[in-house]
Amino acid sequence: MGNPTTRVLALLELLQTHGLMSGPALAARLEVDPRTLRRYIQALDVLGVPVTAERGRDGGYRLMHGFKLPPMMFTNDEALAVALGLVAARGLGLQEAAPAGASALAKLERVMPDKLRRRVRAVSETVSLDMERAAPAGDAHVLATLSEAAQHQQRVRLDYLSADQAPTARELDPYGLAYVTGKWYVVGFCYLRQATRSFRLDRIAGVDLLAASFGKPSGFDALAYMTGAIASLPRAHQVRVLLHTDLAAARAAIVVTLGLLETVEGGTLMHCQVDDLDWMARELARLPCSFAIDEPPALRAALARHAARLAASA
Repeated sequence: MGNPTTRVLALLELLQTHGLMSGPALAARLEVDPRTLRRYIQALDVLGVPVTAERGRDGGYRLMHGFKLPPMMFTNDEALAVALGLVAARGLGLQEAAPAGASALAKLERVMPDKLRRRVRAVSETVSLDMERAAPAGDAHVLATLSEAAQHQQRVRLDYLSADQAPTARELDPYGLAYVTGKWYVVGFCYLRQATRSFRLDRIAGVDLLAASFGKPSGFDALAYMTGAIASLPRAHQVRVLLHTDLAAARAAIVVTLGLLETVEGGTLMHCQVDDLDWMARELARLPCSFAIDEPPALRAALARHAARLAASA
């Protein structure tokens, strides 16, 4: 189990859930010795949580009769936000998300008024979210450690596996984390490559906080960096298409990782690189606006073939 504060909170949770529990049973659940357990009981007393000790063969510890923690007061919108957050956590690829979400929901339900409890449970049991085929993110400890390091601008050391599973050690100034195309990434300055790089969390075998600190670039957006980097990956064909619509409408119609968009005379220019021109033709065909293909000429032929197939089907 975690640090002493975590164990004190776990002790409170056990007493709320089970009522009377023996000292040995509590110590075993918390993985501490009896002397440490008594310190945790005293810590609860200092916090204003009265714990009574009952002696005898069937004795143990319990919360004082009639004592209840004050209920958490959620508005309807707050309760909905909590429930949707727990639903989303199931699909984000974190190994511990499902049991942690279920445990968090159970704790919340115990202190919520009946009406809100029913609302939160209804959302949890009936809502499903498409999370872009989330890949496993690995250990949630990695995500938490990197988030903390990015917030405090503290350098880290990564044990990282490349795509071919070759191990490397990296020192990284983590600027932020992003979840895109079903995967978790950390973005920052890599001292091995002396440049800004991204690393998939599911390939991080270990992470350690270092003593060094760093300055984060002003206004850095990890998600914007990742979407731009994915859209700019070198592929077989460079594509330029003029979309006859404005930038806002183009962004609403196009997946952010498909290509880079810029406002030009006559509409919005999309730059991207693809391996499969037939796939690109299908993506263009579903756009709600007209367009003109600048390059490559082979994309026009692929679009004509797709149009012919659609016409034949019609």
